[in-house]
Amino acid sequence: MNVSLFITCLADAVYPSSVGRSTVELLERLGCNVSFPRNQTCCGQPAFNSGYQKETQKVARHMITTFEDAEWVVTPSGSCATMVQEYKKLFSDDEKWQKKAEELASKTYELTQFIVDVLGVENVGAEFHGTVTYHSSCHMTRLLGVKEAPVRLLENVSGLTLTELPFKEHCCGFGGTFAVKMMPISQQMVDEKVQHIEETKAACLVGSDLGCLMNIGGRIERTGRPVEVRHIAEILNSRKEVHT
Repeated sequence: MNVSLFITCLADAVYPSSVGRSTVELLERLGCNVSFPRNQTCCGQPAFNSGYQKETQKVARHMITTFEDAEWVVTPSGSCATMVQEYKKLFSDDEKWQKKAEELASKTYELTQFIVDVLGVENVGAEFHGTVTYHSSCHMTRLLGVKEAPVRLLENVSGLTLTELPFKEHCCGFGGTFAVKMMPISQQMVDEKVQHIEETKAACLVGSDLGCLMNIGGRIERTGRPVEVRHIAEILNSRKEVHT
């Protein structure tokens, strides 16, 4: 199966050696041929969420063209996968580009969604010894509709104990530009999220969106909490790691 990796801005610029590499190695271990279209850029989500529709259309056209020949498009981000699904709305008055947007959307998947729903795999053979809790990101669960896939995969990781996060459906306060424009509110929201993480007694927080993990991880670091933060691709790609 030929997979084109849509790496996303944060994975490419901030976490390439951890999340990017883990995603590629995991997909290859599952039998996929992974390619990386070098012309890919930001998916346009920051502009879209800020109301810049025309600017987002320009980015969307570029991304649609970049991945036009891809068999499957996989991304380690529920948020960015959701943005690709939004492209067709951007071109509601342009039949040609709307059709192209729909074609891209039909073959674009978030990583865990692809593994479970397309590859039909729920046990990737990972081994990670420790107690973890999982943060459900807003875009991935509420808009993309992916809720069960990451949990199923984590439950099948050898040595891993999954503890449910209280109020897991609550936003962490990131929301892209929201964290900048509404910083006091964002900080209160992430403080509440960190409090709930502590209540689980988990040694590691796992998530599927790097924006959320960067936000929560930054607050955990600033407040000196002894909780490790990992993207789910790192956990699913792990072998014989022990975390206490």
